[in-house]
Amino acid sequence: MDFASSRPGQQAAYGAPPAARSTTSAKIVVAGGFGVGKTTFVGAVSEINPLRTEAVMTSASAGVDDLTHVADKTTTTVAMDFGRITLDDDLILYLFGTPGQDRFWFMWDDLVRGAIGAVVLVDTRRLADCFPAVDYFENSGLPFVIALNGFDGHQPYTPDEVREALQIGPDAPIIITDARHRAEAKSALITLVEHALLARLK
Repeated sequence: MDFASSRPGQQAAYGAPPAARSTTSAKIVVAGGFGVGKTTFVGAVSEINPLRTEAVMTSASAGVDDLTHVADKTTTTVAMDFGRITLDDDLILYLFGTPGQDRFWFMWDDLVRGAIGAVVLVDTRRLADCFPAVDYFENSGLPFVIALNGFDGHQPYTPDEVREALQIGPDAPIIITDARHRAEAKSALITLVEHALLARLK
């Protein structure tokens, strides 16, 4: 006797492969001022070799780019950083790191287009450097989180102190991170995704 014909539906139950889970992808922007760790952040968390568009800094940037707290910096991003991370079996994030200097801000509109949110990296030793990025995302309405990147493991200010200094409302998360460490960078991305989802539900 034909097993399939005598037991309707059993072939599908036992013989057919399970339905594949659909995969969702999302675009994330990693922004902030010059030398705050955007390239490091993308490189630390990306599961592929990140695409970098770095150029060697020359004397032409002297007096333009402030190297006071990043004296060892010898290259700078001139277009974008690109990486990818799979947060879950069905969620892939594509990361786009912006250039930090104001002379490259004309690229931001193109880099941000289609993104669900942004991580704004902040070096609290140079808090004013993040003002343009914060203003940009507040004005655009794109959900963002502030990630305080502790250089040499040092965090001179608490998230509450930074929130007050930046005059940011309670809705935008402010977290502490270390852009060099994959787990901490991944945690920042998870915080952003959750924040972006909640913002869409409002």
